[in-house]
Amino acid sequence: MHRRTFLASAAATLAFPMAARAATDYTPGLVKKHLAAGDTVFLDFKTDWCTTCAAQERAINALKQSNPAYGDAITFINVDWDQHSNSELARTLKIPRRSTLVVLKGDRELGRIVAGTSKSKIKDLLDTALTAATA
Repeated sequence: MHRRTFLASAAATLAFPMAARAATDYTPGLVKKHLAAGDTVFLDFKTDWCTTCAAQERAINALKQSNPAYGDAITFINVDWDQHSNSELARTLKIPRRSTLVVLKGDRELGRIVAGTSKSKIKDLLDTALTAATA
């Protein structure tokens, strides 16, 4: 086997599982669709320039990597705050700012973190979502 072929195959094999667990970017109607299907939804209201958002993302990614059940059972949706801060979704959920994490199931909010970066609190929120998703 050629070295380039091997490296490309190895990279694709390693990247595929991570891609399967990647968050989806928000579009209007997406959250309602997932909730109607019975999914547990983890919303991450963030921007690409926010340092708090980046810290939350690092914690979420590390926790998802340490427990693949999160990525398998929970629907993760990134909501670009710069683009959707005045959206119906943000108004309905009364999202106060970027760096807000929210878990939804059916017509209920199961938990929320506003501007928190504690890995243990984010883990608690993910565990709440996982429990709801597997109930």
